[in-house]
Amino acid sequence: MVGTSPSPCEFDVPFEATPVTARLKLVMDPGESTRRLRVGMRLDKYRLVKKLGEGGFATVYSAHDTIEDRDVALKIPESHSSDDHQSADDLQREVRIMASLSHESILPLKDARYIDGHFVMVFPLGEETLHDRLGRRMARATTLDYVRQMTSAVAYAHERRVLHRDIKPENFILFPNSKICLTDFGLARIERGRHAVSASGTLGYIAPEQAMGKPTYRSDVFSLGLVIYRMLSGSLPEYPFEAPLPSYAKLRRGLNQEFVDWIRKSMDPKPLKRFRDGVAMANALDRIKSLTVPGSATGTTSTRSTRHRTRRVA
Repeated sequence: MVGTSPSPCEFDVPFEATPVTARLKLVMDPGESTRRLRVGMRLDKYRLVKKLGEGGFATVYSAHDTIEDRDVALKIPESHSSDDHQSADDLQREVRIMASLSHESILPLKDARYIDGHFVMVFPLGEETLHDRLGRRMARATTLDYVRQMTSAVAYAHERRVLHRDIKPENFILFPNSKICLTDFGLARIERGRHAVSASGTLGYIAPEQAMGKPTYRSDVFSLGLVIYRMLSGSLPEYPFEAPLPSYAKLRRGLNQEFVDWIRKSMDPKPLKRFRDGVAMANALDRIKSLTVPGSATGTTSTRSTRHRTRRVA
């Protein structure tokens, strides 16, 4: 959740995933105090401009980098005591996962460190979240362009064995020129085979098996399928799904039946009937020659190229 910037942000120098883990300090120095955060205050070179959102774990601010003269987003987890090793492990995992990913549709981590007793993660500042954008009418051609980018991002993460576990509209950030980025890897894990974990996720988008503590790549596929269904139909089906699905006629309007089937397969309640990972999902999408019905008012989709080719990994 990076939120809205005061104006579209342009970057003269692109943000890149940097090896921040070498600089990451997970425990505060003895005696280091924690100042209460408020809009207008400074954290090193960053001036807090606006609170964009908050959850049970972290608060996100828009901020201005007074040295580089650019707007950024700061994700600041709630302060924890220095002996809270689990929190330190969670922070270290999130930072290291994000620092290891470099893809045009995954939000890059610019910096991560303690400032004045607060752990601060620095990201480019987007215009708004996909969740915010879905509150207004969106051209279908733009939506389909987003679908390709979102699928490419999840495929890239899965190719590197990263399970996101919290794919939802709030975790996709929009930028100028119809660019969208996946973010918030706070629940992400490196997949090392089937193992039970906590049933973390977001109600409405969490896969049935993930809710039972058994997430796999197919769980991310399910969540992404639901996000895409909502983008194209305006409705979010409630599990367990019953026919007819809400706004199904609106979903199908102007779309190639192969693409509709692709969406339905992605969000199948039975894991083994879905694509086995984001890579297989992206490969299947690439095989569909046109996502729309020729001559429909929907328009054609973007042929945006991806710098990162995917391969089957699971």
